[in-house]
Amino acid sequence: MAATVQPEQVVARVPSASNVSQVWDIDVPTMERFLQDLEKKNAVRFTAQQLCSFTNNYSKVLGSGGFGVVYGGQFPNGVKIAVKVLKKSLPHERAQRQFMAEVSTIGRTCHINLVRLYGFSYDHLMSAIVYEYMENGSLDKYLFNADAHGIDGNKLLDIAIGTAKGIAYLHEECQQRIIHYDIKPSNVLLDANFNPKVADFGLAKICNRENTHDSSIGYKGTPGYSAPEFLLNNYPITYKCDVYSFGMLLFEIVGRRRNARVGSIDSLDWFPKLVWEEYEKDELATMILSHGIEENDIERAKRMAVVALWCVQDSPEARPPMNAVVKMLEGGVEIMPPPKPFLYLFSVGINLLNPPIYTGNSSDNSTGNGTHSNWYKEHSTRIMDEYKIQVASSSQEKEDHGSSYAEEKSRSVDSS
Repeated sequence: MAATVQPEQVVARVPSASNVSQVWDIDVPTMERFLQDLEKKNAVRFTAQQLCSFTNNYSKVLGSGGFGVVYGGQFPNGVKIAVKVLKKSLPHERAQRQFMAEVSTIGRTCHINLVRLYGFSYDHLMSAIVYEYMENGSLDKYLFNADAHGIDGNKLLDIAIGTAKGIAYLHEECQQRIIHYDIKPSNVLLDANFNPKVADFGLAKICNRENTHDSSIGYKGTPGYSAPEFLLNNYPITYKCDVYSFGMLLFEIVGRRRNARVGSIDSLDWFPKLVWEEYEKDELATMILSHGIEENDIERAKRMAVVALWCVQDSPEARPPMNAVVKMLEGGVEIMPPPKPFLYLFSVGINLLNPPIYTGNSSDNSTGNGTHSNWYKEHSTRIMDEYKIQVASSSQEKEDHGSSYAEEKSRSVDSS
């Protein structure tokens, strides 16, 4: 794929050349070993000249963020790509960590709901990551932009389930657990069929499963989506911080709006709090209808809202693992009533720093093989019910046969 381009035939132009600085000369041997390991895992190392050719001199901007600018392009064989060029204006240590975190984590994954890594480029002039191209962009523009083409409620539930499956894969199915740390609508990309793929692994971290929490110090994520333990220091940081962020994303899918609309301090319109209040009054359906959800999608939206309330519990241990979240969203189980969330917002004084007491028996390391009775109950299917009836009938027949045999034997004894 990359070999079809002759580097000497193109003149590379590095984006934002005025910001270029020699930031990639730190610890060169370590970085080179890291890059060589990546190549062994089949991630292709492209040259700056090749990326310049693939992107037609970086002529099409797809988007930008705090870490870099994303350009559209295509390989010589016609496959479309997205090229994320990292900002050189970042402090060199932070830029290096971001690059290594992104390519090392996504390079280890292979899942239909995670964006695919094609390769990377790295030298003293620029650092870039090459991904598959996602035709419909990010989820946020469909939730918050009134001019964007709408998505029906059934498809929104599919997007929520697919996103949950991608995160569950990171947490439970990779050889080492990957914590994303920045789940939000702008980091959920949609392909041509609106299938979701989790992207942007710049803050991600690979963890050993035996470690119950991340010992890293410092705030991670995006305000409004990050779990409260980052600010309050009332709980250790675990992979359950992704569950909280996913819950906040679910609220925005249900409401098709940003969670917070800031006016005056006294009139903060915070959607998650409204969802809980309407849930307490058993009026979720009325609220959902008022936010543009069609009547035939109400039950699905209610399910997403209740799952969101479970995901944003104050205690990480009280939040369900993502494989349980998937089952709850898919609708094959009965979701248990969630406790009141956001106690940290309604507490005052010393209570603010005291974690709420959670009496459940779940483990923070729970997996699909563990008990999820705190969050849902399995439904009995028709086949299961028929099986139970057959077993009960068989047992009753044996019992009746045993009784008849005993009675007959007793009569025989008496007659003799």
